[in-house]
Amino acid sequence: MSSSPSSAPQAETPDTAREAKRSRIPKVPFWAQILLGLVLGVLFGWIAKSGDVAWLGTTLDKVGSIFVQLLKLAVAPLVFFAILVSITNLRQVNNAARLATRTLLWFMATSLIAVAIGLVIGSVTHPGAGTGLTAQDGKAPDHAGSWLDFLTGIIPTDIVTPFSQLQVLQIVFLGAVAGAAALALGEKAEPVLNVSRSVLELLQKALWWVIRLAPIGTVGLIGNAIATYGWNLIGKYATFTVDIYVGCLLVLFGVYPILLATVAKVSPIQFFRGAWPAIQLAFVSRSSVGTMPVTQKVTERLGVPRDYASFAVPFGSTTKMDGCASIYPAIAAIFIAQIFNVPLNFGDYVLIVFVSVIGSAATAGLTGATVMLTLTLSTLGLPLEGVGLLMAIDPILDMMRTATNVAGQSVIPILVAAREKLLDREMFDNATSISLDSEALDEGRAPQRQDAPVAVAG
Repeated sequence: MSSSPSSAPQAETPDTAREAKRSRIPKVPFWAQILLGLVLGVLFGWIAKSGDVAWLGTTLDKVGSIFVQLLKLAVAPLVFFAILVSITNLRQVNNAARLATRTLLWFMATSLIAVAIGLVIGSVTHPGAGTGLTAQDGKAPDHAGSWLDFLTGIIPTDIVTPFSQLQVLQIVFLGAVAGAAALALGEKAEPVLNVSRSVLELLQKALWWVIRLAPIGTVGLIGNAIATYGWNLIGKYATFTVDIYVGCLLVLFGVYPILLATVAKVSPIQFFRGAWPAIQLAFVSRSSVGTMPVTQKVTERLGVPRDYASFAVPFGSTTKMDGCASIYPAIAAIFIAQIFNVPLNFGDYVLIVFVSVIGSAATAGLTGATVMLTLTLSTLGLPLEGVGLLMAIDPILDMMRTATNVAGQSVIPILVAAREKLLDREMFDNATSISLDSEALDEGRAPQRQDAPVAVAG
């Protein structure tokens, strides 16, 4: 008796075999990989420090340095093409100038709130008192930021130097000029724009592969910090460190949720579910620009139109720095003034606010905020040797600062899109399952939206 065709066993193809094998391997969520990297980093760093294991400390240093170097490798071309393409994408948006202006105004408004929080915390806790640190413990940086450097440094002297020396602010300028020229040329610039979009996608894909290494990079970065500085150093800066973390947490989990709930009228919990992959990667990588592809992806998945998100997120990644350019310099200025016994008056606090709100672009999305700090100190007339006091503790502070930066770079586009009735609220509400696990990172997946022209209401 012959069996029916439907009951015959189907041959297993190589694709189905691989799929079955993959389904049997448990997937470790990306956040769990990052958490494991943090734990292993602390453990290995402690072993290297307490056991005086030189080779382990060197290995941790090399692993962390290579990860950061890979991120920086893509920064220059990524910023240039992201800014160029994002500006040309604005032609798809009606009333683009108004949209860009409101984005900038929200950047400044939230920076004002953040610096005010930093000043209050620093004034109440007196982070420089009782540390045991003296003026002799610090040293002046090799180069100090100034307003003249900031203004003249925007325009490069040639095309090569900004890319070879990673002058991000100058790269932003070149990208903006190229984008504006492409808009002016119209159809004639389309071949160049097609190449630019392809190069941008190529860079983002390559950066996704680097991001896959973030758990390993975390082991190196955290482990090297512990092995190099140990816990004793953190003890000397305990109040200052707590101040920075508390200030960032107040902005991250206080100010942003309030703005989301009252201005955008969306659920803050939904926002953190969607944006958490970018926030956690920022915490590890300490680079707003390095996190930019993830930030843009989660912002789009939270309902912000792609044409607007592709402008707002790259723009924010180089100028929107509530952690590095607002909270940190405010508390750091008070800390250094107390170490050097320099009293600050109301006028000095106003200057700190002015520098933080206007000069935040000086940080330019790179790891660390030394340029912004020297700009603040030089404006106040405080000793630049104070910068040396904070360099050792900076990697530990920079993790929280960058996480706050990146969260704000996603919050502002949502606020503006909601106010302009551009936000896809259904997409936002359904963004509960956003997860950048290893598979999603590898493929760079994200729901694609229609690239129809975006109309700004009103």
